Amino acid sequence: MKPELGPRWLLPSAVVKELDSVPTSRSGRPRRTARDWVVDFGCFLLAVFVGLVGIDTLSREPGISPEFAAVDQLLGAIACATVWLRRRWPLGLAVAMLPVAFLSNTAGGAGLVSLFTLAVHRPFRYVAWVGGITVASLPVFFRLRPDPEVPYAASVVATVVLVAAVIGWGMFVRSKRQLLRSLRDQVRRAETEAALRAEKAQRLAREAIAREMHDVLAHRLTLLSVHAGALEFRPDAPREEIVRAAGVIRESAHEALQDLREIIGVLRAGEPDDTGRPQPTLSAVEGLVAESREAGMKIALDLRVADPALVPASAGRTAYRIAQEGLTNARKHAPGAEVTVEVTGAPGTGLTVSVLNPPPPGPVPHVPGSGQGLIGLTERATLAGGRLDHGRQPDGGFAVRAWLPWAA
Repeated sequence: MKPELGPRWLLPSAVVKELDSVPTSRSGRPRRTARDWVVDFGCFLLAVFVGLVGIDTLSREPGISPEFAAVDQLLGAIACATVWLRRRWPLGLAVAMLPVAFLSNTAGGAGLVSLFTLAVHRPFRYVAWVGGITVASLPVFFRLRPDPEVPYAASVVATVVLVAAVIGWGMFVRSKRQLLRSLRDQVRRAETEAALRAEKAQRLAREAIAREMHDVLAHRLTLLSVHAGALEFRPDAPREEIVRAAGVIRESAHEALQDLREIIGVLRAGEPDDTGRPQPTLSAVEGLVAESREAGMKIALDLRVADPALVPASAGRTAYRIAQEGLTNARKHAPGAEVTVEVTGAPGTGLTVSVLNPPPPGPVPHVPGSGQGLIGLTERATLAGGRLDHGRQPDGGFAVRAWLPWAA
């Protein structure tokens, strides 16, 4: 059975279906279609017609006995019947027709059909041998059995031209079939390559969605964890702080659920995010810092970009994600420390983003993490044409620095 292929990409479906339709029998051999039956019946009628013309010529040959004429006609009838076997044994039939056509004038039509079939179904080397033997035997045949109404030379030349025409026609049909087969293979390869490209694009889109999920949800859930931990370790905190922490927890949980719902919807649909929700840019960094400050973080923002709206969308979005991940990690691993966020750059020199935090001033509560955020940021920066470095500082702090291209 042929493997199932994806959607047809290069040709109309009807043409591809025609190219792929090769019916087979239970034994696995190609089964005759209605067109094959018509062609076979036409070849049989052609062999019979040439045999009847041969009978008329046979009656005018001098020195032909009735017994020899009967044997000639019997061989011609058998040869015409074997035309129905031409598809199964093209080479064997063509070789068998060599002595039969030499002995029987009425088997000439079957011999031409066998030559045509051999040229269609077998390589040229077989056609050259059989056709060469046929052409070489024609002068001997017409010398032994001349046509009383046609000169000897004309008979030989006309028959040679006829044999060459039949062989040429068969080779043309073979080349056309090979072209169609090559076209069918190209279509199948194109379908496979297109399916692989679509699968790769879908996988890359899902990976991008997964990175977005990590960046967004990690930020929200870290807020939840930090404030829940503060309530756990300070149950005697003032009512105002408890109310503010509970509000942050509620708002962060709501935002996390909203983001998770949208991302799950995209994954189920198997399509890129087209919900219409605006993607963050460099201008949103100030809002991100303000949100983190409301959550209790100490942040010093140094945004030295003349017009953040002029920053390319890809670079601005990447810079936002770097700042978001850096603040998330600082909130996890250095609670209470003042974090410095610096964003500088100009067209032609690039965009530089850095997030630095000193060592934590006190004990650090355990907050689970996968460690994949910085790996994803490095990949994101590389895809944007930039670079990202991160690591611990000599004083025990941690720094994330990135450079992103910004064309002039």
